[in-house]
Amino acid sequence: MADKVPDRFDFPKEEEKILELWKRLDAFQNCLKQSKDKPRYTFYDGPPFATGLPHYGHILAGTIKDIVTRYAHQSGFHVERRFGWDCHGLPVEYEIDKTLGLKTPDDVTKMGVAKYNAECRKIVMRYSEQWEEIVTRMGRWIDFKNDYKTMYPWFMESIWWVFKQMYDKGLVYRGYKVMPFSTGCHTPLSNFEAGQNYKDVSDPAVIVNFPLDEDPSVSVIAWTTTPWTLPSNLALCVHPNMNYVKVKDKSTDSVYIMMEDRLEALFKTQDEYIVLEKMTGESLEGKKYKPLFPYFESMKTNTDNTGAFRILTDTYVTAESGTGVVHQAPGFGEDDFRICLRYGIFKKGSAVICPVDPSGQFMPEVTDFAGQYVKDADKAITKLLKVNGRLVHQGTIKHSYPFCWRSETPLIYKAVPSWFVRVESLIEKLLKNNQKCYWVPEFVKDKRFHNWLKDARDWAISRNRYWGTPIPLWVSDDFEEVVCIGSIDELEKYSGVRVTDLHRENVDDITIPSIRGKGVLRRITEVFDCWFESGSMPYGQSHYPFENKKAFDANFPADFIAEGIDQTRGWFYTLLVVATALFDNPPYKNLIINGLVLASNGQKMSKRLKNYPDPVEIVNKFGADALRLYLINSPVVRAESLKFQEGGVKDVVKDVFLPWFNAYRFFMQNVTRLEKEEGVKFMSRPGFTPSNVMDCWILSFTQSLNMFVKEEMKMYRLYTVVPKLLKFIDQLTNWYVRFNRKRIKGDFGHDDCIQSLDTLFTVLYNMTLMMAPFTPFLTEHMYQSLRHYLPTNLDDSNASVHYMMIPKPRKDLVNKEIEESLSYMQRVIDLARYIRESKVLPVKYPLPEVVVVHRDPVCRKQLLSLKSYILEELNVKELSLVEDDSKYGVKLTAEPDNDRLGKRFKAEFKNISPAIKALTDKELREFQETGELSVMGHSMNREDIHLIYSVDAALSQYHAQSDGGFLVLLDITPSQEMVDEGIAREIINKIQKLRKKAGLQPSDQVDVLYKVTGSPEGEATLQRVISTHKDAIQTTTKGPLLSKTDDRSLNGLMAEEDQKMKGVSGVSLHLWILPPLSVASSSSGPAPKCRYINLEVYSKSLLYRKNFKSSLFLENPQGKNYLSFEDLQFEANLLLGIRVRRTLFLYTKSKEGIVIEVNESTDLLSLSGSTIFISDKELSCTDVVLPSVVVGPPYSPFIDIGLNGKSSSGSAWLENPVGHPIFKSKDSAKTVALKLLS
Repeated sequence: MADKVPDRFDFPKEEEKILELWKRLDAFQNCLKQSKDKPRYTFYDGPPFATGLPHYGHILAGTIKDIVTRYAHQSGFHVERRFGWDCHGLPVEYEIDKTLGLKTPDDVTKMGVAKYNAECRKIVMRYSEQWEEIVTRMGRWIDFKNDYKTMYPWFMESIWWVFKQMYDKGLVYRGYKVMPFSTGCHTPLSNFEAGQNYKDVSDPAVIVNFPLDEDPSVSVIAWTTTPWTLPSNLALCVHPNMNYVKVKDKSTDSVYIMMEDRLEALFKTQDEYIVLEKMTGESLEGKKYKPLFPYFESMKTNTDNTGAFRILTDTYVTAESGTGVVHQAPGFGEDDFRICLRYGIFKKGSAVICPVDPSGQFMPEVTDFAGQYVKDADKAITKLLKVNGRLVHQGTIKHSYPFCWRSETPLIYKAVPSWFVRVESLIEKLLKNNQKCYWVPEFVKDKRFHNWLKDARDWAISRNRYWGTPIPLWVSDDFEEVVCIGSIDELEKYSGVRVTDLHRENVDDITIPSIRGKGVLRRITEVFDCWFESGSMPYGQSHYPFENKKAFDANFPADFIAEGIDQTRGWFYTLLVVATALFDNPPYKNLIINGLVLASNGQKMSKRLKNYPDPVEIVNKFGADALRLYLINSPVVRAESLKFQEGGVKDVVKDVFLPWFNAYRFFMQNVTRLEKEEGVKFMSRPGFTPSNVMDCWILSFTQSLNMFVKEEMKMYRLYTVVPKLLKFIDQLTNWYVRFNRKRIKGDFGHDDCIQSLDTLFTVLYNMTLMMAPFTPFLTEHMYQSLRHYLPTNLDDSNASVHYMMIPKPRKDLVNKEIEESLSYMQRVIDLARYIRESKVLPVKYPLPEVVVVHRDPVCRKQLLSLKSYILEELNVKELSLVEDDSKYGVKLTAEPDNDRLGKRFKAEFKNISPAIKALTDKELREFQETGELSVMGHSMNREDIHLIYSVDAALSQYHAQSDGGFLVLLDITPSQEMVDEGIAREIINKIQKLRKKAGLQPSDQVDVLYKVTGSPEGEATLQRVISTHKDAIQTTTKGPLLSKTDDRSLNGLMAEEDQKMKGVSGVSLHLWILPPLSVASSSSGPAPKCRYINLEVYSKSLLYRKNFKSSLFLENPQGKNYLSFEDLQFEANLLLGIRVRRTLFLYTKSKEGIVIEVNESTDLLSLSGSTIFISDKELSCTDVVLPSVVVGPPYSPFIDIGLNGKSSSGSAWLENPVGHPIFKSKDSAKTVALKLLS
């Protein structure tokens, strides 16, 4: 049997219980075992570094991956999910360098590569336990035991194989190239790494003069934001086709040459200079100038067309910034390198002037600044230029500048020797393969990624580091002889040495004999860029092609991958490059890109700034399901940014989980009630077809949702699926359950109760299966209870919701007409609710009429079929459905859209606005039909004008609200009878809230006591309402409502509250909840389950029935059908055989032994177990003499009735009056009673 549902549900703690359940079941592994013979669904997990803790970006991507792979499993696939670790590269080395105080490559050399790598190995999995703990706590199912690590020898061997395929295809070469360079990590970075961490910084901006050799009084002036590159200046560059001018600075008499369009860079007004001459940039080509510094002056020659320190031309120069003259330092600029190489300032393959070491410090040849860090030298360089008369202007500029993503130091661009993959030759194939992939959202594929591929550069894959996969190239000293190794076996074949680990300390000393007489070949010192390893992970994780070749070939490319948008220049890119180079195929079929999770203020999340809450704290506070749903129901799944708000996670619990859980709890409570009160054990009926329209609607909606989810998940559109699922939870809780509470509680009979429970179960069960991939914990909790109501054996195969398949949609249940009808009803109800809210009229106060105006007769007919639901939900007495609103005095008025039209018409809007407001009802109704209108000669559409309904003052009781063809008019003038009914509803509401406060279940029997205090007029009003509506109150609250008397003890008090009553001024209602009043302790003998009273005659005129003794139930079954005073009069007349009904006078004793009269104001339930004495004449209580004890067991024999052998829920008299049998036997009594009770 299912466990009792708790009243207060602690989501995080319950999730921890589910984790224990999964651990006991070994659920993930069993899930994989169950699906092992099913079709494969391939998923690649991008490897994170374990040197840092997971952040929201990891959690978001992990959640997306978990949802998709869980859904794939539940759709009938076998989904292997292996966690991967990026173990090599800068993140690890940088930590070691900081810890050990290593500042230069020489420090590592002194320490030794073996020792250095041993230190790296120690910390590489520093946070792996925390990663596993957090990933598991988030509910993600992924295999940590069968993981892959990029440092595993078998993984590294596959990397060697990948590289050899590229090398054999001629895609690998060695060359000099200007690359982004991290001085903090002493290594070049790839272009996509350099683009990961831009920051806004202030840099110096200087203009420097370069006197011409032909006329030193004339200087060409250039602008730069990197003064530290000026000591390496070898040329100047101008645009050949743009105009340049020779100008005289009036303030200094200096003569400069600069671009005509850039005069503003030096002069504020035209009055500050005189133009002496105009020329094209082409005319300046070849002119020589005086070097800024003497360090490389020897590169200057006397001939016109050779050597350094001359003016060059290229069209990359722009008129956007600077002076239109760009200084050229080919060792520090990609374009500088290209242009100077083209002009022969240095030869291809030869070293280029680059006097900065890997730590970013000037080398000895720059004598004035040797040993200074380049960025720190800017000021000293500027100062020396000023001293030497070469500084024209000095300022600062704020711009975006790249920083190292690991060391947080500014990058420089530096010419370095490197090994490259020829990506540029693959561009057409990359673009073609990209088109074969399906991206969500698609714009990232077609714009951002396409543009990146289109402009892709050759990939520098070598790093001058230590902890990484060594590049398997053995070369001669002159690089003329090269051997590329692709496996451990191949290395042994060429070298005779067998290794088991491929890190540098194990392979660096291995040599290969030269076959060309060049001695021995030694391995180059570089290791692979770690992006090369992660881009090769599909092959590395399978040790391809050395193992698993058949399985890999059958399941490549992957069905699905997912990461953040920053990986368009990272993992997505490297995966595609490697797969295209190897197989000319994309490595993935489907890809989801998520956006970035930012701090609440829109800034990047920063540990230093502590501008975001710890993910672990969020999970401990609200649960993992809440965080998962918050993240995936946000713009971030559409590759947009999310400003993380803790309140958003809290809202998921409040607005989604609690209503959903309450619907589930309501079902469970009523299944318990059904079993407890009626002895019926609920069991679902798969395939049943409902007859109730609301049942048909919610089941149709469920099947439509199922079909929608299947289709959208097939297209990987989580951003459409999740909102739809959440909307469905709203439909279930706020519409279906709300509208059918009485049916589900059994108020309309057993059969209707079973049907509504079956419907609610079917919806909850289907919802649980559909939501399982999204909220794995809550759905598991619900499933563990719901599975007990399935007509199947409970075994290991269905022990978890995550073993279950997504149900196939039942198309026979889909009824679009009913779905449409209910959508109409919801719109009408929402409009009427809006009117109530705007007029501060709570729903508990009934109103006379709601009028719905709609022109479509089909729509009106559909609404008429739902009339009872509309009336009950809106608490109105009458529904009118009409086509024409004229008899209600409805008129249309117009309001302009101020923002929209204000922007469009600007100053003219002042005249247009009153003209719109003056439009007549007739004009606006025509506009309503056509959607077009002319105002003062300007065409208007529905977006420009808002239509407002107003009602004629003569019919002021109506208030209007409209939307999309529906006009709702609500009569807001309630009668006194309706006001009383509203007060009664408020009493019911207060009792129900107090029952909830006491922690009661719907089936729990209690007594509710009340006392009214306040003004005499208010007391009278409230007492009248209670008296008039007492039966309705008791029926709804399923318990007696008793006036608090002084003799009633408060022993066992469960809850108490004193509240002001709305609608009755100056009155308070005090409520107590107590256990039911039982038969007094002085009684002897058994008592029935239902409360009762005994009857005897008292007056002499009735002594012809002197032996008359009878009993009556005060309730039957328990908590239902309460006996009223009118019922008591009727039953007493009947039992006494009085043919012409007359008023009888009834007397009994209070607990204090005082004779009291029983009348309309008496709480009959408070007399449970007492004997009431009957007189046909009214007597004074002081004249009535009764026995000393009037409390005891029932006079009439009885049986208690239970269903299916369960606890009794009702009772039946066998004789009544005593001596007059009702049934032939107890069995026949039980048979008849069972029919009545069910």
